[in-house]
Amino acid sequence: MNDPQSMRGFLEMVERSWPSELLRIRESVSTHLEMTSIVFELERMGRSPVVVFENVIGHDMPVVTNIAGNRRLLAGALGVEAADLPTAFRDRCQKYIPCETVDSAPWQEVVFEGDEVDLTALPIPTHFSVDGAPYITAGQIAARDPQSGVDTTGFHRLMLKGRNRLGLSVHSRRRMYEFHRRAEARGESLPAAITLGIHPLHYMGSMVFAYPPGVRKFEIIGGLFGEPYRLARTGIEGLEVPAGAEIVIEGEILAGVHEPEGPFGEFTGYASFRSTENVFVAHRVKMRRDAMFHSVVSGMSQDHILVSCVTREGEILNALRRNLPNVIAVHVPHRTCGAFLAIVKMKKTSQGEPQQAIMAALGTEFYTKYVIVVDEDVDIFDMNDVMWAVSTRVRAERDIVFIPHSKGAILDPSSDPEAFTVTKMGIDATRPLGRDFAERLTISDDQAARARSILRAAGIGL
Repeated sequence: MNDPQSMRGFLEMVERSWPSELLRIRESVSTHLEMTSIVFELERMGRSPVVVFENVIGHDMPVVTNIAGNRRLLAGALGVEAADLPTAFRDRCQKYIPCETVDSAPWQEVVFEGDEVDLTALPIPTHFSVDGAPYITAGQIAARDPQSGVDTTGFHRLMLKGRNRLGLSVHSRRRMYEFHRRAEARGESLPAAITLGIHPLHYMGSMVFAYPPGVRKFEIIGGLFGEPYRLARTGIEGLEVPAGAEIVIEGEILAGVHEPEGPFGEFTGYASFRSTENVFVAHRVKMRRDAMFHSVVSGMSQDHILVSCVTREGEILNALRRNLPNVIAVHVPHRTCGAFLAIVKMKKTSQGEPQQAIMAALGTEFYTKYVIVVDEDVDIFDMNDVMWAVSTRVRAERDIVFIPHSKGAILDPSSDPEAFTVTKMGIDATRPLGRDFAERLTISDDQAARARSILRAAGIGL
C-alpha cells in the first residue's frame, strides 16, 4: 500500500472506491497537444476521471493528469459527500497541524546534478498550440521568506527554456512574489524547490490565501489530512517538501533576471501574454526510480479550475459567516473561470444584508469580480435558477452596485493592462422584505417522486 498522503495513495483510493473514475490509456500519445485534447473531450462527454497515460511517445515515464477535476473524488479524499465539500474544506483548513519531518523519501532514490540535469527529458506537455513552449503545470514551488524563515508552497506556471532553465510567472502577486522581492532587495536569488506528483489535498491546501503570516502552508495541508503532513529535507538548507512526491527539482529563482515567458493557455480560456518574466535555474533533480510525471490540464479544464472553485467557496463562506450567520452556501462556478463570480445563498432577515455580503465577498478574494446574492429557494449550482432569480427579482437601479478601480487579477483580460484594476459589481437578487412579492411556483418532493414513478412505469428511465 502506498503512502495515503501521496498521489499514488490517492490513485489507490480512486481505483478501490470509484474504479470507473480512473482511466488508464495504453495507446501511445504525444506530449504535443494530445493529452490535453483527450481530457477536454472527456469533459464534453460529461466525464472527468483521473487519467494515466501509460505510453507517452519518446518517454518511459507515465503521465498522470486530471487528479483534481472531479468534485466527488475531492470530497472522497476528505471523506465527505460532494455537497459538503466547501464546508469541510473551510473547517479543516483552519485546523493547522504541525508537520512531521522524516529522514528519507522515495524521491531521493535517483539524483541528477550539474551537467546531468536535463529537464527536456521529462514528458512535459504542450497544452495548446498557442503555448510558447512545453509547460510544467503541476509544479508546486516551495520557498522560504528571507525575513521570517516561514515557507510557502503554491502553483506557478513553468515554461521549459532549456536543460536546466524554466521561465516562471508569479503573477498571483502573493507570498512567493513577496519572498522573491525581499530576496532581490538584498541582491540575492531565492532558493526554491519544485515538487511534482502531489495528493489533491495538497493541491487544495496550497490554494488557501487567507491565513496568518506565521503559519506554514504545509500545516494547512496537514489540517486537511487530519494528521501531520510528512515532509523530507531537500538539498537546499532549511527547505522541506512532501515526502510522498514523485519528482523534486532544486534550484533558485534568479535575482535581477527577466526573460520573455509565454504565451500560455490560462484559466481564463484565453492565451495569456502577461507575466512577471522570472527565471528558475535547476541545480539538482531527484526522483523515484519508477517516477510518474504529474501534469495539470491547462486552460479552462476542471483539473485547472475546480480546486479554485472549492477553495474560494470555502474562504468566502468563512468570511461571510463571521458576521452573517444566515448565509447558507457559496458557489463559484467552473464556467466563470473558477474565480470571477461568486453566488451567495442566504436567508435574508433584514434589508441591507445582501449588500453587506457583497462587500465582504469582494473584500475576501481580489480575483472575484461579481457577486450575486440569492434567497434560500434558489439552487446556486444551477445557473438557470440563478439567472431566473436575477431576471425576476432585480430592479437594476436599486439592486446593482458598482465598485470602480478595484484590484483585479493580472491574468484577467478585461483588467486595465497597466494597473490591473477592474470595476466590480454586486447584484442583490433577493426578494424585498416588508411587502408582498409574487409567489414562486413549486412542485413538492412527493409530487416529483410520484411523477418519476409513473415515468419509470411507462418505460422512461431516469
